[in-house]
Parts: sequence; structure tokens; C-alpha cells
Amino acid sequence: MRVEGAKDGLRVRLGDIVLVEHSTDEPAFFAGIGEPESNLHRGNFKVLDRRLARYALELIALEVRDGLTVATMKRRGATAAEVTITFGRDGENIGVELHGGGLNRFWIRLRSEPGEHLWGGGEQFSHFNLAGRRFPMWTQEPGVGRDLTTRMALIAENDAKAGAHEAATYYPQPTFASSRRYALHVDSPAYSVLDFTSPMFHEIEVWDTAFRFELFAGSGLEDLVCQLARRFGHGGHLPEWVYNGAILGLKRGTARNFEILEQALAAGVHVSGMWSEDWCGLRHTSFGARLFWDWQWSEKRYPELPAKIRELKERGIRFLVYNNPNLCSDGPLFKEAAENGVLAKNPDGSICTIDFGEFDCGFVDFTSEAGRQWYKDRIIKRSMLDLGVSGWMADFGEYLPTDVRVASGEDGWKVHNQWPALWARVNAEAIAEAGLADEILFFMRAGYTGSQKYCKLMWAGDQLVDFSRHDGLETAISAALSCGVVGNTVSHSDIGGYTTLYGNVRTEEVFMRWAEMNAFTPVMRTHESNRPDESFQFYQSATALAHFARMTRIYRALVPYLKTLSAEAVATGLPIQRPLALHYEADRATWAIHDQYLYGRELLVAPVHKSGMRHWRAYLPRGETWVHLWSGAAHEGGQVVEVAAPFGQIPVFYRQGSAWEDLFVSLRAL
Repeated sequence: MRVEGAKDGLRVRLGDIVLVEHSTDEPAFFAGIGEPESNLHRGNFKVLDRRLARYALELIALEVRDGLTVATMKRRGATAAEVTITFGRDGENIGVELHGGGLNRFWIRLRSEPGEHLWGGGEQFSHFNLAGRRFPMWTQEPGVGRDLTTRMALIAENDAKAGAHEAATYYPQPTFASSRRYALHVDSPAYSVLDFTSPMFHEIEVWDTAFRFELFAGSGLEDLVCQLARRFGHGGHLPEWVYNGAILGLKRGTARNFEILEQALAAGVHVSGMWSEDWCGLRHTSFGARLFWDWQWSEKRYPELPAKIRELKERGIRFLVYNNPNLCSDGPLFKEAAENGVLAKNPDGSICTIDFGEFDCGFVDFTSEAGRQWYKDRIIKRSMLDLGVSGWMADFGEYLPTDVRVASGEDGWKVHNQWPALWARVNAEAIAEAGLADEILFFMRAGYTGSQKYCKLMWAGDQLVDFSRHDGLETAISAALSCGVVGNTVSHSDIGGYTTLYGNVRTEEVFMRWAEMNAFTPVMRTHESNRPDESFQFYQSATALAHFARMTRIYRALVPYLKTLSAEAVATGLPIQRPLALHYEADRATWAIHDQYLYGRELLVAPVHKSGMRHWRAYLPRGETWVHLWSGAAHEGGQVVEVAAPFGQIPVFYRQGSAWEDLFVSLRAL
């Protein structure tokens, strides 16, 4: 990075890129004052800012202090407040400090260029290319339907304030990579906004008084992704047992779960685990069957569970459960946590509880060592690991109110985004302390900067059980691609989706198409949905069961290839599911594709994500000859091709001449 003085301003270069150009007439730096407000309803936040002032900044001094270039800026004609911008501290960074005058907002404008594409922003469900759109960086429920022009989202918004918008996400991260071959990360937990709506510039807004922008220059997207992965860390390898087949999500109690398991095994389904989120018991709400959030084994619903877990393990099948960072106020663990003083507080000092959907829960305070250790010892180790489980869904993490009082004394507006990373840390540390880091798998939907080094497996959260553009199967692809850019190497989704509401139920077709896709992802896992008796289940149809069994055979056959991708992910930070632009950046047609992915370097997967389709079109990057997996037909890259796509033949292509060609061809006989 180089900083150059210019006429009444400055210019910042990153390599050959002019990143920032600031002058009195065309300012790139702004500061201001705002009063934030958040309205929380069951994880759905409406964040507002009463902006009291926004000032363009004027350069007062540009000097070198202790080898660093420091710019001092003020509002023109004002003396009560100033902004110090330090270039180059600890590497390619721009440090910002706001002083006096009540300043608590900062904006920076980065130069853009026509046709520029931007990727990242955490886990984004609707749009892989961020250009032309605005993305608030705030962890929350992303909403039902996610498009307020649709009937589903409008009903959800009117009924429960849960419609949300296309940029809402469980996992925001103020990090993006540009086709101009640089990346930027905002090193702050505060609310921020990535605004790419202007054709003239990108504007980054940060609600903080001291933070830094971290800059990365690279030879291309692949290089930048690897740099970002090194910056944020990695959780390590998946346990070996995961590769044995699908994890069956079953929540019907011991007897019925084992009946379904035997039915699946008899049909030839390869099974690695049984995941029973209802191990802790149920409560019934208008949303559907919900869990009893007390994170202890329900002997009533799962009699003889320890013996059953041992029986499964002897058969090569692991048992997984569910937890989250909250405790229901009518459960015994809430009382125990309160007595130990490890629950977060309201401003008046009382225990903070909020409505999670017709029941109230408190938050174990993960900003304190006592809170983290209590949760690790009492819940993860004693209630879960001692039971013999091999993994769990570590759900939620997005609901922390902004007025919460925590032991660290930090402002709730800053702790809110940190909460998912703290939650990931608690799970990872408990497993490590138990000496089971290579054996136990937990997976999360929520995240923020720092989650990557603790959580080795993301999941795409609660999609609708359909093909809708902004909340269906298609969004699980975009989620994997975007979070892969910012260092999350392994992702997966609920086969068939999760959210069944307002008469929208899973069909056999949705399940079968989703299972096809997940055979070409790192983890296969089913979910019965929030209303299991309304949505289609794989064991209800001989056709679907046979189809699912075949998909698990394909998944198992690909394990030698998948393991090389996993090893590459750990070594380099390259995600297993990759955007086409990662390896074919010279082909600009790949830059905005959000509904196809490379499975490593050798396979291209184009899932069918619309109903009634028996043929499907896919773009093949130029510079390669691509072989259709099922027919063997070769196609030159640089074009859209249409192939037959009956059930069981998801559009997949491999690079002609691949060292894995024999393995890929063998899939046709399965």
C-alpha cells in the first residue's frame, strides 16, 4: 500500500490499484453522529439510525510518524472533533479513530470501475455477486420467503414480522473480494454496511469509533480466497465417520426412529449417523413442533438412549443431537444457570429473556470465562458427550438484544455480531478439552468474523421446502459460494429444506432434487422440517427411498475424491464447493453465476432448482472440454449447454482428461 499526497487531499494505492482518492471537492472520507435503534421480534431485527450529522472530511495534515503515514482530518471549519487515519499499521491496514464531538459513524468511499464484480459479505443467500446492492452486516434471522414481493414473505411479515429482505443473513461478515483483485475486511464487530449501489464508488459505513480496514492484494480470486482463509483460520478436518453416508434427521422418538433407520438400511441407504434434535423433548407451538430448550436427555421421549447409542456405534452409525446458546425459562438448567450467575442481564440487572416463539429463554453469558466454562462442563460435556453422542447442530446465535448487559461490560451493539463466534468457540473448546477434536462434529448456521477457526462445518439454515428464488434450494448454493470466499471451506444444507408454513409443504420432487445436489456436497443430511407430518419424508415413498439410496451410493463412491478436497481445504483454505470464477476468472461469464458450482477443480455441478424440469441448461467455462457425467458427451467450454436431467441425473460435468475420470465414469453404474 502506498499513500500519496495530492491536491488538497491524498490518494491510496494498493499495488497498481487506485483504491481511494480524497480531495476537498470529491471527498472519500466522512464522519458523523447517529443514534441507533433496534426492534427485535423473534430474531428478526429492524435496525434504524437517526442520523444527526454526516460531514465530509477535510485533510488538515499528512505526515509520517514512527514510519507510518498519518492523516489528520476535520470537518471543514470545525475544531471540536477530528479523525485520525493511520495507513500501514500491522500490514496493509487503514486504522481509523474518531475523536470528540460525539462522532460515532464513519464512511469511506472506494473507487469502482464499470463491470466490477464483488463477492463475499459472509453467507449471502440471494446474490453471489454483490455489485449494485446494499448489504447490512448484522446477524439475524434472514426471514421467511426473503422477498417481500412474494405471497410467502408478505404473509410472514404481516403475521410475525418475519418477511425480511434479500440481504438478511445469519452469517454476515464485512469482507469482500473484488474482480479488481483486491479484498477488504472491516475489523470491527459493530454494525456496518457494504453499499455497492453507486456506479461511481463503493461506500463502506461503520458504526464504530476505533477500528481498521484490512486490505489484501492478489493475483486473482483464488489467491485472495486463500489469503482470507489464512487470516481467519480453519476448524480442521471432518471426522472420518462422516464419510460413511447420510446423516438421517429423525425426530419421532426411539422406537419410530429405529424403525425408519432399519427401513432405510434395508433399502440400501448408506447411513453415517442418526440426528435426533428432539432428544431433549418437545413443546408444541403455532410454528410447529419445537424443542424443549433445556439440553438434557428426555428419558420419556428416548428411553434407553445410552444403550441405543452404543448399539448404533457398534453398527458404524453415530448419534447426533441438538443444542443452542439459550435456555428456556421453564427448564431446570435455566434455574441452575441463574443460581451460578452465568446468564446475561437486562439494563436493570434482571435476567435477560426474550420470546423465541411462544416460549421465553435466557442467554448464557459467553463474554465471561465462568459462563463459557459452565456451558462447556454442564451441557456439552456432562449432558451430551457423556451420553455418547458424536455431534450436534449448534443452532441459533443471532438473537442477542442490543440493550443486553454482559459480564465483559461491552456495548450490546458490538457484542451482538460477536455472539455467533463466541458460540462457536464454546463448542470447539469443549470438544478439545474432552480430547475429542477428531471425533465430534458440530455444525452451525450463524457466524461472524472468527467463526471459521472454531466451526469446521456450516449449514445454510432454514430454507423453505420448495424451489423459490430467494428462500429455496437455489439459495443453499449461493450460501456455500459466498461464505466460501471468506474462509468457510465446508458447507451443506437440509435435504428438502426446513420451513413448512402457510400450506407450503415439501413435495417428493423437492426432496429428490435436493438429495441429488447434496450427493455432490461434503455432507449429506436430511431434516424432517418444522412440521414433519405435513411435509414429504423420504421413507414415505418407495421411489424416493430408492433414489435416496442411490444418491448415498454416489456420495460414498466420491469419498476418495472428497477427501482430497478436504485436505486441500485444510492446507490452503480453498472451499470444497467453489464459484466458477475461482478457477476461471478470465472467463467473465462465470463471475455472477450463483446457481452452479465447482466441486473441487474437476467437477462442475448445476443442480436443478425449478419444478417440472427434465432438461437443464448449464454454463461451461471456456478453456476446457467438459464431459457430461451421465451420457459421456463432450462439450467445449465457453457456452451454455442443455442436457437431459431426469431424476437421478443431476447435471454434472467433469474436465476431460481428469485424473479422476475412471472414478467419475464409474458413477454411471451405481
